[in-house]
Amino acid sequence: MTTHTISNLISHQINKEAHGPVSLRLSDKEITHTPAAQRLIDQLCKLYTQKLGKGFGSFEEDQEAFPMQGLIRQLIEGADFLSSSKQMMQHLLLRLEQEPLASGGHVLIARIKGDGTDFILFTILSEIMGTMLDEELNVADSIYLDTSNLKVAGKIDLQAWQNGAERYISFLRGRGDVAAYFKSFLGCNDIVVALKETQKLVHGLSQFAEEQHLQPAERDQLFERAHEYLDELGNASCAVTLEQVAEQVWPDAPMQLQNVLDHQDLALNDGFVPDRRAIKPLRTFKTKAPHWKLEFDRSSLRSGAVHYNPENDTLVLSNIPEEMRKELLAETK
Repeated sequence: MTTHTISNLISHQINKEAHGPVSLRLSDKEITHTPAAQRLIDQLCKLYTQKLGKGFGSFEEDQEAFPMQGLIRQLIEGADFLSSSKQMMQHLLLRLEQEPLASGGHVLIARIKGDGTDFILFTILSEIMGTMLDEELNVADSIYLDTSNLKVAGKIDLQAWQNGAERYISFLRGRGDVAAYFKSFLGCNDIVVALKETQKLVHGLSQFAEEQHLQPAERDQLFERAHEYLDELGNASCAVTLEQVAEQVWPDAPMQLQNVLDHQDLALNDGFVPDRRAIKPLRTFKTKAPHWKLEFDRSSLRSGAVHYNPENDTLVLSNIPEEMRKELLAETK
């Protein structure tokens, strides 16, 4: 397991049941960096990375309504982590009061360095009752953090933000409005541009085909299924979910494809309507040079209508239309 360097770590508590009032219990000191704390952070980072169904975005422009950006900037400039975390919790309190279905838990806020970046991880963990053997080998109750059921979490990549990246915030989408309050707490704007997201989806499908070492015919089938499904969604103005794309396009092992599409490096969002222009590369090759333009179906490489010779880097087109044949003959006389 990758070891992450903990710069700061603190835990506060939310007291709330669904449809009930909310209150905070704030800590007055950071958590000591013990081996147990290190194991917890390493585990949470691994779980968060493995989680599917993330949303990605950037800070909202309205810093009065969404103060996280200002608080993060102050941290980078040297503000006290404990004081900043308490201000974050007050904002989280306001968001929780607007979401009746949300429940409480332990809020862990950590600044972590690792995996070549510098980021802040936010998680809300609930408690669960387990069993243990005490010093006299009797069975006793044991309360512990339920890390296996991580549902509310987010991450702000400080390095990416400072470097001007387009997206540097991620969060677990979950289901319904419960995750929405946490997205607002992070100050994350995840409005997607359909064209860009569709292009990233097509890139993800190409990457998957390469990683699986698919034969040309298998790759054609994958791309054709993807084109057909995404074209139907685009025509009906229906939104994409990565889970459904994987099930429709790679039904025998959908998780293999979903893991690629949901990888944080791709930063691909759910919830956009496919741009039908951007899915054309799944079915056709289109390119141009200074003196010509060319577009042909992928299937023509298999049918022999188009032949590529990698040794001399040439394309041979067969079955030229009669009208073009006559024009070429006339031009070359």
